[in-house]
Amino acid sequence: MKTKAIQNIERRMEGLEEGSIRYRVLRSVVDFKTSWIDLGQSLYSVWKDKLYREWGFLSFEAYCAKEIGVRKDTAMKLLRSYYFLEKEEPQYLKRDEGPDARDAASIPSYESVNLLRMAKGKKEIGEEGYESLKKNVFEKGKDFRDIKKDLTTLIRQREELDPQEARDRRRSAAIKRVVATLKGLRNDIEISKFLPAATIKDIKDLIDKLESEITG
Repeated sequence: MKTKAIQNIERRMEGLEEGSIRYRVLRSVVDFKTSWIDLGQSLYSVWKDKLYREWGFLSFEAYCAKEIGVRKDTAMKLLRSYYFLEKEEPQYLKRDEGPDARDAASIPSYESVNLLRMAKGKKEIGEEGYESLKKNVFEKGKDFRDIKKDLTTLIRQREELDPQEARDRRRSAAIKRVVATLKGLRNDIEISKFLPAATIKDIKDLIDKLESEITG
């Protein structure tokens, strides 16, 4: 199933001369949207094996910016989305092989796959919710924005079914933020020696107590 975005672009291309610049730009947009898996696979190899160093770049970020004109966060989403498919949905990648390979325009966007990757294993949606999201991504070809709405709806429904679990999760998240702040404060105090050792110990004890609240 082609996304609406791809269909709209292809309709614009129908009335244009194939050799024109406008046509080539639209063709490039379609290719990016439908063949990101190949790009993600290549970027994963470049990142994992640090191939960019062989090409004279000090960092992956510098390579992405100067060589291919892609921001690092976008490149990371692409390679992580590809790796997710390779690890969690290898059967989907195999559909690209052989005479029965699917139409490239039916491939979901990397944003949708990345969202599915982040949703994998989350207690907030459960296994059933994940399977529903996966179906919307791979079979129904829903747009990324619609997938994001579906995920929000699943989390809200889960909270309504189990409000205590939702409260416990918010409490745990709040405690983790406090612990992170206290650890940073303790490190600053230890370096600057601004407060006595007894106070630093009190902060450490408080951190240990709060962490026990999370794991207890």
